[in-house]
Amino acid sequence: MDKSTKIGFGLIALLLGGAALTMQPKAADKPVETASAKAHLKLASVSTAARQNVDYAKLDARLQRLIEEHSMVGLAIGVVENGRITFLHGYGETVAGSGEPVKADTVFRWASLSKGVAATMVAKLAEQGKIDLNAPVDVYSASLKLPNGMERQATVSDMLSHRLGLYRNAYDNKLEEGQDSRVLRSMLGELNLICAPGTCWSYQNVAYDGASEMVEKVSGEPYRDELREQLFNPIGMSSATVTREGLESSKSWARPHDAAKRTLEVNDDYYRVPAAGGVNSNIKDLALWMIAQMGEMPDVLSPKLLDTIHAPLVKTPSEARRMRKFSERIHDPFYGYGWRSYDYAGHHIVGHHGGVNGYRSTIMFDPVKRSGVVVLWNSNTSQPNGIEVEVMDMIYGLPFRDWLRLDSSSPHPGVGPVERQEEDETAAVAARSDSQPTQG
Repeated sequence: MDKSTKIGFGLIALLLGGAALTMQPKAADKPVETASAKAHLKLASVSTAARQNVDYAKLDARLQRLIEEHSMVGLAIGVVENGRITFLHGYGETVAGSGEPVKADTVFRWASLSKGVAATMVAKLAEQGKIDLNAPVDVYSASLKLPNGMERQATVSDMLSHRLGLYRNAYDNKLEEGQDSRVLRSMLGELNLICAPGTCWSYQNVAYDGASEMVEKVSGEPYRDELREQLFNPIGMSSATVTREGLESSKSWARPHDAAKRTLEVNDDYYRVPAAGGVNSNIKDLALWMIAQMGEMPDVLSPKLLDTIHAPLVKTPSEARRMRKFSERIHDPFYGYGWRSYDYAGHHIVGHHGGVNGYRSTIMFDPVKRSGVVVLWNSNTSQPNGIEVEVMDMIYGLPFRDWLRLDSSSPHPGVGPVERQEEDETAAVAARSDSQPTQG
């Protein structure tokens, strides 16, 4: 056999081998333990050595009392001090009367804490040169329309910071009626502006989900896949998902309840705007998310990226009114990209609240002290919002106040058969008589 014939057979064998490899079945779609995730395993464990300022025995006693309140069903909490998880605990039940306990691995909905995920993802793509935060929104989102064609002027930055000029919570009611989110985004162009884009702040959900469309356009991947690849897996958030199926397929998941402890049905409303309210996870993964936002995972979230998304861009006086019962501590609220920031007794803190029907969530942390608290619960009550203030008071060594109102004889605001969650921006939807809070 001559030399040229041998080479020809060799090329054929090489091509056939390559084809055989491409025909191999793809691996199942499941979390992958990346090198980053392995490096962060230490951060996922509870460190009692990092405990410094929080009185955990007192905190546990307070939460044991809280879970006995008539509107409470289940709750999970994570505390971080000095960049390490120092406390993870579940209280109550996944379903009222079931006896199934909430544990550290019980999955809840994040609701509007999802906005911080969306903003982080968009900012990460911007850091990679795939998105220009100062470009008009219509460059990346085909469905998002604004009055008078202002989608050609309003920027990605305006969208991420709720400065599109729309009235608050525009078309949330239609979303909850089951209407298609992309169609609703296109219908926003039929409304009247309340201000020029970039000049006022007004909270959105339907419009905010333009972020998921942007991520999909520039990455070529489904939004949930891009989150998993660039954020959830590298951080080590093994329970995090962005669908109803992801919630309900979890081994332990908390069912939603109203303020009278009646079990509610999970629906797809805010899963259809995943950038605004689609994320689920257990409390450990939410604590890891907070640690990453503190700057403890620079291989995933760079300092420059965190400065960008946490920057106080626009004053939000309505937030001061919503937080007025904590006004002795919390002042000067601003909004950045999917994140709120405040002055807390002279300290700069970052956080957000969330709520969909039957679920509530909160995150609050000091990025300098690398300390904070995350809480998830499964009933329509605002009472647990006091947890973050009691924990931050401990972190700063401030005098005790009964922010949970456990020792007050008067009913806690926001608790009752008809829930009007002030903390979740429901004032935007006028004349609503139902008990379903919109996203906050």
